[in-house]
Amino acid sequence: MNDFSERQPGREIAVNPTEFMLEEYLPYRLSLLSNTVSQGIADRYQQDHDISVTEWRVIVILGRFPGLAASDVVEKTAIDKVTISRAVRNLVDKGFLQRRIDKNDRRKLLLYLTRGKGKRVLESIVPLAAAYENELLASLSSGNRALLEEMMHTLQEKAEKLCEHPVSEVA
Repeated sequence: MNDFSERQPGREIAVNPTEFMLEEYLPYRLSLLSNTVSQGIADRYQQDHDISVTEWRVIVILGRFPGLAASDVVEKTAIDKVTISRAVRNLVDKGFLQRRIDKNDRRKLLLYLTRGKGKRVLESIVPLAAAYENELLASLSSGNRALLEEMMHTLQEKAEKLCEHPVSEVA
């Protein structure tokens, strides 16, 4: 476990490269948390169904929104095109997904869960994922849960704005 105890709340992170502490850098900490949380359930996906986190996310998106093109999955998941393409190919090869030609645009391939294997994996893992999230969130009070939701929303909005208009380089 990393030690973040040196950081004072409200203190800005050091700009000097020799004083910069990666373990205090918010994007790194969020990535570390995301990876740790994802890995906690990803081992189960891998063990039970031989699918990766990305493949699981594709399955969940198509379970909720059947008939999307791969580009739509990219947009909904914010995962890069190459990674989604590889996941889709793997899921088709494993029998979880099928591609169908769009009747309105024959150049477009739409993705669907297969009736057997694809739907079964969705029905199998959703309860596990929900139980995992519930267990994780049980460590927070209801007030802290609401605060976490608010903070995540605020940070997401700000990050999206910064992507549109990046911070200029420090002189």
